[in-house]
Amino acid sequence: MSFLDPVLNPVLEPLVNFSPFWAIVILSFVVSFLSTIAYKYFTDQEKMKNLKIKQKEYQKQMKELRSQPEKMISVQKEAMKSNAEYMKMSFKPMLITMLPLLLIIGWMAGHLAFEPIFPEETYSLTAFFKEGVTGNAELVAREGTEVLNGVSQGITGGAVTWNLRSQEGDHSLTVKLGQQEGSTDVRITRDVHSAEPLKTLEHSDIEKLQINYKPLKPLGETSFFGWQPGWLGLYFIFSLVSSLLFRKLLKIY
Repeated sequence: MSFLDPVLNPVLEPLVNFSPFWAIVILSFVVSFLSTIAYKYFTDQEKMKNLKIKQKEYQKQMKELRSQPEKMISVQKEAMKSNAEYMKMSFKPMLITMLPLLLIIGWMAGHLAFEPIFPEETYSLTAFFKEGVTGNAELVAREGTEVLNGVSQGITGGAVTWNLRSQEGDHSLTVKLGQQEGSTDVRITRDVHSAEPLKTLEHSDIEKLQINYKPLKPLGETSFFGWQPGWLGLYFIFSLVSSLLFRKLLKIY
């Protein structure tokens, strides 16, 4: 979703860098509110209300007709028709909000999945090679990046990992294997930013280059029964809560 960066970064990156947790909370509430507004004004709420009432009546009738299977099946068919009509009416606002929702989630996935790599912090780059490839692979890094465990290393288990430390800024890292080479970029900064840890190479014995970022923990070391939710888990929780709240406040059926 990098094509959205020029539009969304000026607005959202300051919020993310202030607090990833609050960025997730605010974005989930904003998206839920806009989705609820779309649902309210792109559906016939009076008709939706009547369909809801019918559904409750059908459920009540089916409970009362448990001892009369034929009548219960007849009521069940009517309930299914009513439910299908309700779902059909819900489909329009869902289509309207789907694309903006996917774009926002895509931006969040790019900016909230990983911790930034701080200046002078040790991080690593792993190169993966095609099956059966052997020999020594060499890492070429420009000024500002220090290789801590040897520039040239033998391929073991189809991979080589280099431990690195870089100054603040953007850095290009190039892996060479004989006459073949592949490059990837890494940004060293204290700010949360868009990160693409894995780069796949075509037509080369060097298959993939991976910057080993640490997963972002919006709640720090706080856990719930051993679970430390990432951005997606928190977004889902807050979206669910805020959607229920807005639907109740705006009397959405």
